[in-house]
Amino acid sequence: MSFPKSPRSVLATVALALTVSAQVLWAEDSAPRDGVFVHVSHGVEDPHRVLMALNMAQLMAESRDVLVYFDVQGVEVVLQSAPDLTFSHFPASKAQLQKLIAMGVGVYACPGCLKAAGKTPADLMPGVKVADKDAFFSFTKGRILTLDY
Repeated sequence: MSFPKSPRSVLATVALALTVSAQVLWAEDSAPRDGVFVHVSHGVEDPHRVLMALNMAQLMAESRDVLVYFDVQGVEVVLQSAPDLTFSHFPASKAQLQKLIAMGVGVYACPGCLKAAGKTPADLMPGVKVADKDAFFSFTKGRILTLDY
Protein backbone atom coordinates (compact mmCIF):
# COMPACT_ATOMS: atom_id res chain seq x y z
CA MET A 1 0.00 0.00 0.00
CA SER A 2 1.41 3.39 -0.87
CA PHE A 3 0.53 6.73 0.68
CA PRO A 4 0.39 10.06 -1.16
CA LYS A 5 3.73 11.80 -1.00
CA SER A 6 3.01 15.21 -2.47
CA PRO A 7 2.26 17.99 0.05
CA ARG A 8 -1.02 18.66 -1.73
CA SER A 9 -2.13 15.01 -1.35
CA VAL A 10 -1.12 14.92 2.31
CA LEU A 11 -3.01 18.16 2.95
CA ALA A 12 -6.11 16.80 1.20
CA THR A 13 -5.97 13.61 3.28
CA VAL A 14 -5.63 15.59 6.55
CA ALA A 15 -8.48 17.91 5.54
CA LEU A 16 -10.73 14.93 4.80
CA ALA A 17 -9.89 13.33 8.15
CA LEU A 18 -10.65 16.57 10.02
CA THR A 19 -13.95 16.98 8.19
CA VAL A 20 -15.08 13.46 9.08
CA SER A 21 -14.01 13.95 12.72
CA ALA A 22 -15.90 17.24 12.96
CA GLN A 23 -19.04 15.66 11.51
CA VAL A 24 -18.90 12.82 14.04
CA LEU A 25 -18.42 15.25 16.96
CA TRP A 26 -21.22 17.52 15.70
CA ALA A 27 -23.57 14.55 15.38
CA GLU A 28 -22.83 13.50 18.99
CA ASP A 29 -23.34 17.06 20.29
CA SER A 30 -26.61 17.55 18.41
CA ALA A 31 -28.11 14.20 19.43
CA PRO A 32 -31.07 14.64 21.79
CA ARG A 33 -30.37 14.01 25.47
CA ASP A 34 -31.98 10.92 26.90
CA GLY A 35 -34.53 11.35 29.65
CA VAL A 36 -35.01 9.64 33.00
CA PHE A 37 -38.53 9.13 34.33
CA VAL A 38 -38.33 8.59 38.10
CA HIS A 39 -41.50 6.93 39.39
CA VAL A 40 -42.16 7.11 43.14
CA SER A 41 -45.12 5.07 44.41
CA HIS A 42 -44.00 4.72 48.03
CA GLY A 43 -44.50 7.41 50.62
CA VAL A 44 -43.67 8.33 54.18
CA GLU A 45 -43.78 4.65 55.19
CA ASP A 46 -40.58 3.99 53.22
CA PRO A 47 -38.20 6.96 53.44
CA HIS A 48 -35.29 4.95 52.04
CA ARG A 49 -37.08 4.41 48.71
CA VAL A 50 -38.26 8.02 48.52
CA LEU A 51 -34.88 9.55 49.33
CA MET A 52 -33.06 7.18 46.98
CA ALA A 53 -35.43 8.18 44.17
CA LEU A 54 -34.88 11.88 44.82
CA ASN A 55 -31.13 11.39 45.06
CA MET A 56 -31.04 9.49 41.74
CA ALA A 57 -33.17 12.18 40.10
CA GLN A 58 -30.68 14.82 41.23
CA LEU A 59 -27.69 12.83 40.00
CA MET A 60 -29.31 12.13 36.65
CA ALA A 61 -30.42 15.76 36.19
CA GLU A 62 -26.78 16.80 35.94
CA SER A 63 -26.55 15.19 32.49
CA ARG A 64 -30.05 14.07 31.49
CA ASP A 65 -33.59 15.39 31.21
CA VAL A 66 -35.51 14.22 34.29
CA LEU A 67 -39.16 14.03 35.32
CA VAL A 68 -40.18 12.82 38.79
CA TYR A 69 -43.68 11.35 39.14
CA PHE A 70 -45.38 10.60 42.46
CA ASP A 71 -48.41 8.32 42.57
CA VAL A 72 -50.19 5.88 44.92
CA GLN A 73 -48.65 6.50 48.41
CA GLY A 74 -45.94 8.71 46.89
CA VAL A 75 -48.29 11.70 46.70
CA GLU A 76 -47.97 11.97 50.51
CA VAL A 77 -44.36 13.13 50.02
CA VAL A 78 -45.18 16.18 47.88
CA LEU A 79 -47.94 17.65 50.04
CA GLN A 80 -47.38 20.90 51.91
CA SER A 81 -48.23 19.03 55.10
CA ALA A 82 -45.72 16.21 54.38
CA PRO A 83 -43.15 15.39 57.04
CA ASP A 84 -39.52 16.08 56.10
CA LEU A 85 -38.25 12.54 55.52
CA THR A 86 -34.74 11.57 56.59
CA PHE A 87 -32.82 8.32 56.35
CA SER A 88 -29.17 7.37 56.66
CA HIS A 89 -26.81 9.64 54.70
CA PHE A 90 -29.40 11.02 52.25
CA PRO A 91 -30.33 14.72 52.27
CA ALA A 92 -33.84 15.33 53.66
CA SER A 93 -36.81 15.06 51.31
CA LYS A 94 -37.88 18.70 51.34
CA ALA A 95 -34.36 19.94 50.57
CA GLN A 96 -34.05 17.47 47.71
CA LEU A 97 -37.45 18.41 46.28
CA GLN A 98 -36.63 22.12 46.45
CA LYS A 99 -33.30 21.52 44.73
CA LEU A 100 -34.90 19.47 41.94
CA ILE A 101 -37.50 22.16 41.32
CA ALA A 102 -34.79 24.85 41.33
CA MET A 103 -32.85 22.78 38.76
CA GLY A 104 -35.88 22.86 36.48
CA VAL A 105 -36.77 19.21 36.96
CA GLY A 106 -40.48 18.53 36.51
CA VAL A 107 -42.00 17.18 39.73
CA TYR A 108 -45.53 15.85 39.25
CA ALA A 109 -48.26 14.25 41.35
CA CYS A 110 -50.96 11.91 40.07
CA PRO A 111 -54.34 13.71 40.09
CA GLY A 112 -56.32 10.50 40.74
CA CYS A 113 -54.06 9.55 43.63
CA LEU A 114 -54.43 13.03 45.13
CA LYS A 115 -58.20 12.65 44.94
CA ALA A 116 -58.04 9.15 46.48
CA ALA A 117 -56.02 10.64 49.35
CA GLY A 118 -58.69 13.30 49.89
CA LYS A 119 -56.35 16.05 48.67
CA THR A 120 -56.47 18.66 45.90
CA PRO A 121 -53.80 20.38 43.80
CA ALA A 122 -53.91 23.25 46.32
CA ASP A 123 -52.43 20.84 48.90
CA LEU A 124 -49.22 20.32 46.86
CA MET A 125 -45.89 21.91 47.76
CA PRO A 126 -44.98 24.98 45.72
CA GLY A 127 -43.43 23.95 42.42
CA VAL A 128 -45.08 20.50 42.32
CA LYS A 129 -47.51 20.17 39.43
CA VAL A 130 -50.48 17.94 38.75
CA ALA A 131 -49.45 15.36 36.17
CA ASP A 132 -50.82 15.30 32.68
CA LYS A 133 -49.95 12.70 30.07
CA ASP A 134 -48.38 15.22 27.68
CA ALA A 135 -45.64 16.04 30.23
CA PHE A 136 -44.59 12.38 30.22
CA PHE A 137 -43.65 12.52 26.55
CA SER A 138 -42.48 16.10 26.16
CA PHE A 139 -39.85 16.40 28.91
CA THR A 140 -37.14 14.92 26.67
CA LYS A 141 -36.38 14.42 23.00
CA GLY A 142 -34.27 11.31 23.52
CA ARG A 143 -35.03 7.86 24.80
CA ILE A 144 -36.78 7.47 28.17
CA LEU A 145 -35.33 5.32 30.94
CA THR A 146 -37.61 4.61 33.90
CA LEU A 147 -36.50 4.13 37.49
CA ASP A 148 -39.20 2.80 39.85
CA TYR A 149 -39.17 3.34 43.60
